[in-house]
This record gives sequence, structure tokens and C-alpha cells, in this order.
Amino acid sequence: MPAVSAPAPVVKLVQRTTEPAGVQTLRSTAAAVIAYSVAVWALPEPAPLTAPLTALLVVQVTLYATLTTGIRRVNSVVVGVLIAIAFSSLVGLSWWSLGLTIFTSLLIGRLVRVNEFVPEVAISAMLVLGVSQVADTAWDRVWETLIGAVVGLLFNLVFAPPVWVGPAGASIASLAGRMGTMLRSMGEEVTGNNPVPQAAARLHEARRLDHDIVEVDASLRQAEESLTLNPRVRQGLLNRVVLRTGLDTLEICAVVLRVLSRTLTDLAKARTEETLFPEDVAELLKELFCRLADAIEAFAVLVTTPLATDGEAAEDRLAEALARSRATRDRVADLLLEDVQEHPRQWQLHGALLAEIDRVLDELDIDERTKRLGEELDRRSSEAHARHPRVRALVRRLSRTGT
Repeated sequence: MPAVSAPAPVVKLVQRTTEPAGVQTLRSTAAAVIAYSVAVWALPEPAPLTAPLTALLVVQVTLYATLTTGIRRVNSVVVGVLIAIAFSSLVGLSWWSLGLTIFTSLLIGRLVRVNEFVPEVAISAMLVLGVSQVADTAWDRVWETLIGAVVGLLFNLVFAPPVWVGPAGASIASLAGRMGTMLRSMGEEVTGNNPVPQAAARLHEARRLDHDIVEVDASLRQAEESLTLNPRVRQGLLNRVVLRTGLDTLEICAVVLRVLSRTLTDLAKARTEETLFPEDVAELLKELFCRLADAIEAFAVLVTTPLATDGEAAEDRLAEALARSRATRDRVADLLLEDVQEHPRQWQLHGALLAEIDRVLDELDIDERTKRLGEELDRRSSEAHARHPRVRALVRRLSRTGT
């Protein structure tokens, strides 16, 4: 039978629910409802809303964030309850005792290092302080918080949160695509006379890449957290290192691209009454910028492609792009040398242009990337062993016993 395609609205709905915001909304709602149902069944409180509230905050996007956030959340509530019990037995509720309770709660919340849940310490203290039977309500609130935290944790253990490697890879590919587009535009602008305002606008565009890198870094941090302690991931460290080193390389290339734009802007300022380069040099430079754009985009494909699926094809594509770029670069260098001998003005800018192109090619080099990956893996493994020396000693002892 022929395959039946889903209607367009259904496809759009599926696409939306698989996005990070949609997935997180469904997961948080389900965990909150389960936590409320458990609290209603286990506690005498008529409306134990603290439990679903805690589950809502504990069920974060990643399992690692769930564990760390859940612990801090429970600590903040327990500390706030204890403060409320102490103040209610000593001074009762009044305007000055309320202010003193809030001040003390915020101060102690910072001392116990609950981080973003410092306001929750004061909120818990105020809610418990404002009821008539402080002791019973205080412990009910603690139990509600524990129920919500446990439900949130178990929810993420049973229904493992998604791995955000895909969105992180897409953001890296998008960054590389924008850099490639910028390089091709610069290649178009080296032919003929490039007006100074146009060159300066390209420089400002290169500077704005810093904002894109910040956004990609945030997406990558989320992906790294989703790989940490996730039972569905076997090679979490390798995936994290591959993406992180790939972003580091693109960040360096973005810096060089900004310097390259600065060099072309300076040439445009110096040659307002003539073309930037002779026609033959300009055509080769245009080709070279297109080759560099292809290399950067191929590098992003290599970084974001799983090794088990099509890693070799991505590496071959990058190797071919780099080989063509280097060949074109050598031809440009020969023509620039002849041009400098005939027209020695701004010869240092020609040298800077070639040096910046060489830096991009060196950063994208496959052998250099392999070396950087190995060094980063060794460094992170050493740090992990240094943080857990007892576990390392136990593993060695077990390996010796097995042999």
C-alpha cells in the first residue's frame, strides 16, 4: 500500500510539539498534575498547591538541571519553614516581624547557597508565618515540597528528557551559514571600487557575529547539560567536546573575519579613486572567498554530523574545500606579489589579507581539529579523575582483581 502522508496541519502540530518550548510545556504540565494528585492522596491539606509548584520548577529541560534544581528547591523551602517556626514561637506576626523574617530569610538563603531560589526561602517563611497553626502547616509544606521534588525527579528518570544536540547543531550550522554568506558578499565587493560606507557596513555586520556566538553558546550549554547524566546517551563526553571545540573554532574564525573586514575597509579608504585590486586579482579573491565560505560550511557539517552515520563523507567534503581554498590562496598570493611590485602602496594590507586567510584555513584544518579534540578529551578526563580520586582508585582495584 502506498504511504499515507499526514495532513499539513497535523505535520505542523507535530513539529511544534517537538520544539523545546512545546516539549517542556507538556512535560511540566504532566509532572505538576501527577504531583498534585499524589499530594491530595497522601496529605490532609485540601489544596496542596506547593507540590505541583515544586514539580513545575524541578522538571527542567535536562536531567542534570532537574537534579541540581530539585535539591536547591527543597533546601530553600525547608530553610524558610524553619525560619518561620522560629519567628512564630518568638515574636509572632506583625509588620516589623514580617520585615525581619524577610530580611533574615534572604540573608540565610544566600548563606546556604540555594542560588536562584533565594526568594523562595522568604516566600516559604511568609506563607507559613501567616497561618494560625504554624507547626502543622509548616510540616505539611515541607511534605508537599518533597512530594513535588520527588515526582519531578522520577518523571525525568522514567521519561528521560530530550537531548538538545539537534538544536545546538542547528544553531552552529546557522552561524556557519551566516559567516559563509558574509564571505561571499565580501567576494562580490572586492571587484571594482568598493565605497567606504559599504565596507564599513560589512565591518559592523562582522562585529555583530559576537551576538550570534553568544546565542549559539547558550544553546550549546543546554545541549551539554542534556547529555550529562542522561541514561539515553552513551558517548556524552565525546559529543560535548565535538560541539564545544567546533564552536570555539568558529568563534576564532569570526574574530578573523572581523579583522579581514577591517583590512578591506582600510583598503577602501586608501583607494577611493581606484579599484581595490586589479581585475585578475579581484576575480581570484572572489573565488577564494567563496572557497572559504564552502570550507566553513563544510566544517559545520562535520561538527554536527554523527560519526556513525556520515562522518567520513563530511570529512571528505571539508578536505576538498580546504584543498581548493589553499590552491586558490597560492594563486592570489602570486598575483598580489606582482601587484605590490608594480604598486607598492598599502603593501602591508595585502600581507595582512593573506595572513588572515591563512589563519582561517589553519583553524579549519582537519589534522589540527583532531589534535585539539584529543587534547580536550584528555584534559576533561584528567579533571574528572582529579575530582573523583576514590572512584578512580576503586576502578583500578577492580581491574586488577579481574585480571
